[in-house]
Amino acid sequence: MRDLITALTDNLSQTLVGKEQATRLVLVALLSGGHALLEDVPGVGKTLLAKSLARSINGRFQRIQCTPDLLPSDITGTNIWNPSSRQFEFLPGPAFTNVLLADEINRATPRTQSALLEVMEEKQITLDGETRPVPQPFFVIATQNPIEYQGTFPLPEAQMDRFTISLSLGYPTIEEELLMLERQSKQIKAEELLPCLSLENIFALQQAVQQIKVTNSLQSYIVSLVQASRQDDEIILGISPRGTVSMQKAAQAWAFLEGRTCTTPDDVKFLAPYVLSHRLIPAAGRSAKNIVERLLRSVAVETIAIK
Repeated sequence: MRDLITALTDNLSQTLVGKEQATRLVLVALLSGGHALLEDVPGVGKTLLAKSLARSINGRFQRIQCTPDLLPSDITGTNIWNPSSRQFEFLPGPAFTNVLLADEINRATPRTQSALLEVMEEKQITLDGETRPVPQPFFVIATQNPIEYQGTFPLPEAQMDRFTISLSLGYPTIEEELLMLERQSKQIKAEELLPCLSLENIFALQQAVQQIKVTNSLQSYIVSLVQASRQDDEIILGISPRGTVSMQKAAQAWAFLEGRTCTTPDDVKFLAPYVLSHRLIPAAGRSAKNIVERLLRSVAVETIAIK
């Protein structure tokens, strides 16, 4: 399995300069069966990452450019009348894919955003009383600009809770940006990237992640963290049970990427800002990430194991 991970990261590095840690965090979301939210300014490589990942795993890629006039059917698909057959036929929307990029997701209206709720959680779409499964694996990478809020609709808590990971790619370093310019003439485009894995390989990796051991004491540590978030005076809404499960799955995926067979408290401490911060609602003037960091300092690792 290690050779598959190495092949995937090496393949992605052909189009992406730097971003190693961000790439691994996105892979955590993929391998844990979740989704990723990239909150960053335009032009830092979010779309390139999504396209390159889809090409690398030989999966189908679809992109939705979210705007206020986007309709739910523009995502899920719709039934259209066929005069020749005199019956309705289903026209699949872009959600029927392996890697779905929802670009600037917070520019879509809440009604349209809700079209992703079922498919992100249950990997299926229900339309006119009929439920249709989407291709597997199904992975959503959504983006939003954290600076410009005019004409946007904040994602509701239920939507945010469906993202395993929330992160920022950030600006490149001086060295990375110079390397980007040097490689410009011979840069491989995402469309030219050759697949290095198959969808079956991704299934196998996801199964391997589920076999990573999680001790009772580590589960107790995770539960203590989320319980503390529900009792904190600086938090209006604490971490949901879905967040608890996502934290464990993400820790398993990170341990797997690190080449280990067991998770550690350090995995949780490293991932918590990316997995938990976007799931809680802080009080006015408070920073969610700062609160998570404070919880990590206050909750002891040495807790009673859950039986």
